[in-house]
Amino acid sequence: MRFPSDDELMDGPNAFVDFEDEVFTDAASIENSFDEESGPAKSREQNAGLIDAGYDENFRAGFVAIVGRPNVGKSTLTNALVGQKIAITSMRPETTRHAVRGVVQGEDYQLVLVDTPGYHRPRTLLGQRLNSEVRETLSSVDAILFCLPADQTVGPGDDFIARQLRGTKAPIIAVATKTDTVSDERLMKHLLDIDKLGDWDEIIPVSAIKGLQVDRLKELLARRMPLSSPLYPRDMVTDESRDVMIAELIREAALEGVREELPHSLAVQVEEIIERPKKPGQNYPPMLDIHVNLFVERDSQKAIIIGKGGSRLKHVGMRARRGIEEYLGRRVYLHLHVRTLKDWQKDPKMLGRLGF
Repeated sequence: MRFPSDDELMDGPNAFVDFEDEVFTDAASIENSFDEESGPAKSREQNAGLIDAGYDENFRAGFVAIVGRPNVGKSTLTNALVGQKIAITSMRPETTRHAVRGVVQGEDYQLVLVDTPGYHRPRTLLGQRLNSEVRETLSSVDAILFCLPADQTVGPGDDFIARQLRGTKAPIIAVATKTDTVSDERLMKHLLDIDKLGDWDEIIPVSAIKGLQVDRLKELLARRMPLSSPLYPRDMVTDESRDVMIAELIREAALEGVREELPHSLAVQVEEIIERPKKPGQNYPPMLDIHVNLFVERDSQKAIIIGKGGSRLKHVGMRARRGIEEYLGRRVYLHLHVRTLKDWQKDPKMLGRLGF
């Protein structure tokens, strides 16, 4: 199996339409082309032997990639399957910046979900690195969820991704997302269009917001996982670090109600977290001071984030604080600093500093 290079994606006015169809037959070729120190396969190897082996011999566990165009409900579906928020959501495309790993804990199974960034035609070095994450993820998973939103017609972007999935050996479940937003008649037509798009192992309509068919989807996935002891501790829901989760919750709050171009230009980095001293007789955790940098590429974007008299930045802080306090289980005080860093998406050193 071979995925197109970023140069190929950049060619032509619409790479999704212009890219020539190919037959992909060797999934092992892509698996061998990536760094052996990354991806689900490496995680499986690292976790082998670390989890208690005292599980039923029929226990199943494996990795599941969630793919699709930008803004098709992948993060919302991830959160619904896990049962709590571990991936940020936004109406803006390309909200997910890296492969978020969530763990679904069933009675006799464990699903390790990898919510990938939306596969797209890259315009920056950041875009190229996001596409690389998708390719690496697909190389070594046990099943793939291909999300196609019911409130949008099946188009060239979906067809492009479908063609790239044809050579994968992992079973593919096509998921019609956002089914609560359309009529039954519209949904039926959408399911027929999905069926024409490829040869899927299953097609299932789901509403992550309302929880419709989410449990059914878990069952379908569990049956396709290999026999294995758990890959992660049974009480774990994500392996994202604390700092990454905090940064993502702040970025989610900052993306609310902003202009189209800002999501691509905004990066958030937790600089430091300081625990305040306990007061005499205090029997609850002390407040945390969290210092955070919000990077944008132009001064005009900085003005958008801050708002008139700092009003918008204050709103971002209030909204993010609620989510962070719920996540950490303790009070926090956010120190938000908005900084202009010109063209950071094209700067390899800055991308590395921000974790891309």
